[in-house]
Amino acid sequence: MHRDLPPLNAVRAFEASARNESFTRAAGELLVSQGAVSRHIATLEQWLQVRLFTRVHRGIELTPQGRAFFQIVKSALDLIESGAGQLKHSPDERRLRLKLPPTFAIRWLIPRLVRFHAMHPRVDVQITTSHERCDFDREDIDVSIYSWPEPPTGPGHRCVFGEVLLPVCAPGLLERAAPLREPADLANHVLLCSLNRPQDWPTWLAAAQVSNVDGNRGLKFENAALAIQAAADGLGVVITQWAFVEDDLASGRLVAPLSLRAPTRRAYVMSTDPNRVKPARVEAFEEWIDSEAGEVVRRLGLPAAERPPAVRLAGLTS
Repeated sequence: MHRDLPPLNAVRAFEASARNESFTRAAGELLVSQGAVSRHIATLEQWLQVRLFTRVHRGIELTPQGRAFFQIVKSALDLIESGAGQLKHSPDERRLRLKLPPTFAIRWLIPRLVRFHAMHPRVDVQITTSHERCDFDREDIDVSIYSWPEPPTGPGHRCVFGEVLLPVCAPGLLERAAPLREPADLANHVLLCSLNRPQDWPTWLAAAQVSNVDGNRGLKFENAALAIQAAADGLGVVITQWAFVEDDLASGRLVAPLSLRAPTRRAYVMSTDPNRVKPARVEAFEEWIDSEAGEVVRRLGLPAAERPPAVRLAGLTS
């Protein structure tokens, strides 16, 4: 079917002229001469059989018919621009876009990512870090992982693992600083934590039934990864999640002098957009995450869906 459309170059010149209220500025934007813009406008007016502009002392003004046509043209071009942008920036089948909390990315996912890449070498992983949940209607993200106090259920959500808090420090700190044999001894140490998790120390101290230690004092960092690094450098004792320091405890880089492990009500949740068809790359990542997280859950002895009371675990004080 033949479309009876006006000359599209003339329409573009008209939109630029109307928006800039000037043939001269429109010409500069379109990288053509002012004469070329004037000719395009004359061609369009002849095709439409209406006057679009009137000349005034300081430039041009749209006629009533010109204003009406400008709204139509502007809406059409905005729609084309939006659609083209979505196609231009949408991820292809090889690109996997993740939005993760910084510490989860640095301390847990990235050290394991080599295994995912070995299994799926054609998938290009792109990581954005944020503590905020993803808005899939506004963000170009495939998978979002975040810490949440009441893990949601339903389509698009699954629990990765629950959270277990414990204090850790550098082994050298115990050699040169005050003793740290009981939770109450924390009163004599610098407490470290993340600004984003101000309740971690109070939560652990409450589980330890300690009343002589102020869980709100000490040094606070932008995220837990920085706080853990500060602890490794001997600045003090950090409260953190067991899953994030498991390797450090095994290597001796950090030690856990107090045996209490305090589960919280929070959990890490993995979400995808339930309104989108799930691509193969996302399904592959979900399957891999489930396997990796399952190993951690089994190793730490804490089912992801359960939140048992705080427990003291024998043989885990180093």
